[in-house]
Amino acid sequence: MNSLLDPEVPAGAYDRFLIDALPRARSRRAWTPEDGPLPALYLSHGAPPLFDDGPWLRELFEWAQSLPKPKSVLIVSAHGEAAPLCLSAPAAHTPLVHDFGGFHPRSYTMRYDTPDATSLAHRVAGAMPDGESLYQHPSRGLDAWVPLMAMYPLGDIPVLQLSLPTHDPGRLLELGARLGPLREEGVLVIGSGFMTHGLPHLTREMLTRGEVPRWSSDFDTWVADALARGDVDVLAAFRTGAPGMPYAHPTVGHYIPLFVTLGAAPRADRAVRTTVEGFMMGFSKRSFQTAV
Repeated sequence: MNSLLDPEVPAGAYDRFLIDALPRARSRRAWTPEDGPLPALYLSHGAPPLFDDGPWLRELFEWAQSLPKPKSVLIVSAHGEAAPLCLSAPAAHTPLVHDFGGFHPRSYTMRYDTPDATSLAHRVAGAMPDGESLYQHPSRGLDAWVPLMAMYPLGDIPVLQLSLPTHDPGRLLELGARLGPLREEGVLVIGSGFMTHGLPHLTREMLTRGEVPRWSSDFDTWVADALARGDVDVLAAFRTGAPGMPYAHPTVGHYIPLFVTLGAAPRADRAVRTTVEGFMMGFSKRSFQTAV
C-alpha cells in the first residue's frame, strides 16, 4: 500500500498540483502600497512528504493566493539557528539546504531558483538597531524552501532566510517588532516551523495510519485556544504550561518562530486567523496569519 513515505510516483502529487497552480500563480496580482501591510505568517510544514500530500499542497497554495503576491519573502526558520543574526546568501539562484535524510533521490534534485534578494538584505539590515550584529552569509542556502514551492511555485519572488538567534520568546517578539515595518513595503514575514514536532516519538501507527498521539492533539488544542485569545504570556510559558510537553517539542526550534510572527504584527496580543489545521503523520499542521 502506497503512502506519503512510499508514494507510487515520488513527488507525483506535486507534479499534478502544478498543472493547475502554475497558470493561476502567473495571473496573481502583485502587492501595491494601496494594499497596505501584509500579514505575518506562522507556517507549519513538512519536508519531502509535503510533495506527496496533494490536499496540503493545495491548502498552502490557496493561502498564498488569498494574499497579494509579495515583493519579497523573509523567513525565520527553525532549521537556521545562529547568533549573531545571520542572513542567507542574497544572490539569485540561492542554493537549497537538504537538511533531511532517507527520502527518494528526487527530493535532493528539486530546484527553487529565486531572484536576487540583495535589496531585501539591505532593508533587513536597516531594520536592526545600532549595535545589533547581522552577518550576511555569502553561501548559506535556504532550508525552508519546500512550502514555498507550494505557495509560490513560479520561484519568481526574492527570498531570504534570517537565523533564529535565541530561544527566548521575549527577544523573538522584539525581533519580530523590528521586522514588522517591512510588511508595509510588501515583504511577507514568515516564522517557519511545525506546531508539534516530536520526531523522537514517532510510532509505526503515526507513520502508516496517521494516528495522532495525545501529546500532539493536546498541545494543538492548547495553542489554538491561546492564539484565539491573543494570550502571549501563556504561549511563552509553553515549557511548563502546555500539555504534551516535552513530547510535542523535545527541542523548541519548531515552535518558537511563532513569536517572531506575533511580534511582527501591529499587536502581538490580538487573535490570529488560522489558515491550515489538522495533522500529518500525527504532527499538528496548524498555521496562521496575523491581523494587519
